[in-house]
Amino acid sequence: MALEKVCILGLGYIGLPTGALLANRGYEVYGVDVIQDVVDTINSGKVHIIEPELDTFVQSAVRSGKLRANTVPQGADIFIIAVPTPFKEGNKPDLSYVESAAKSIAPFVKPGNLVILESTSPIGTTDKVEAILKEYSVETDKIFIAYCPERVLPGQVMKELIENDRIVGGLNEASTKKVAAFYSRFVSGEVIQTHARTAELCKLSENSYRDTNIAFANELSLVCDKAGIDVWELIKLANKHPRVNILQPGTGVGGHCIAVDPWFIISEFPEQTPLIRTAREVNNFKTEWVIEKIHNAALEFEIKNHRKPILALLGLSFKPNIDDLRESPAVKVALSIHSRHNTLVVEPHIHQHKVFNLVSLEKGIEEADILIYLVAHKAFKPAPKTEKRVLDFCNINA
Repeated sequence: MALEKVCILGLGYIGLPTGALLANRGYEVYGVDVIQDVVDTINSGKVHIIEPELDTFVQSAVRSGKLRANTVPQGADIFIIAVPTPFKEGNKPDLSYVESAAKSIAPFVKPGNLVILESTSPIGTTDKVEAILKEYSVETDKIFIAYCPERVLPGQVMKELIENDRIVGGLNEASTKKVAAFYSRFVSGEVIQTHARTAELCKLSENSYRDTNIAFANELSLVCDKAGIDVWELIKLANKHPRVNILQPGTGVGGHCIAVDPWFIISEFPEQTPLIRTAREVNNFKTEWVIEKIHNAALEFEIKNHRKPILALLGLSFKPNIDDLRESPAVKVALSIHSRHNTLVVEPHIHQHKVFNLVSLEKGIEEADILIYLVAHKAFKPAPKTEKRVLDFCNINA
């Protein structure tokens, strides 16, 4: 018996891996993206994002005819919405992509279909999807609507899509069970059932928890800098306590999840979230602090040597060993420093950038006066010993 047809809206960091995985499991997958270049790339069996094993999965799926892409949706048994949910002015959630996706599939949704929202969303977004479908005359009492957020780590997506536990929250019990049964076919982790609103807040809570813990580490780094203490040694010693696990400070917090999701809670519950808000502010401030430290180091060099220094900015991605620049604090740092100083920018995981002329690591280290480690890429390790000044914001030698 043939498996159902799946239509996936959004072929980015979650939609494409999910579609490629399902296609390799025998599902007929029809992917939709608004960017024609993305569609053309996928249909040629190639990928537009860097993720281990993804290229192999996509190539296999396209060759088998199980994965196709287009800019418009078509009929399917299962619809998965995996479009971006950024924030707009005032740190308010921008649900326009989700709303557009729901409107685009409405003409194709039939009784018995599954409609699944995977995009990270504020509480009540799954209800909004249902409301939009109703507006377009979809009989929502005859379909199954649920929320199922992803929990994958960039760099391990293909593995974690299968192995990680998943939470499925339907708008009603029947939807929860039906969608949970679908995920159980390809997820080896536990598929946990709840209500859509609980699932929505669970995703936001997970990333807000991590943001808060990172803020503690970043705040410690500010204290240590003021006190003349090595923050990396401090954290290593403190973590010897059996019930302490302080995270590592950095240039801030980036990525589409941790840097964004807390605002989805704060915007709706401002009076109840002073801690979450403060954590966001601390992590944002850490980026500004890094910029100021670099600027001061450059001025010190100029005063001492009577010329402006060349600064090597090492790393742009929001975390080590990936090509993802979304909400990256390193990019914010680099843009600010590049506008005021002579820079050499190194990012081994991308080929080009619209602002920076990227250089090799060897060129950056050789020609710069000050080396600035923003991201702890493996490609940068071990950091070479040098007489040049080094600003290490990511514990590069850990």
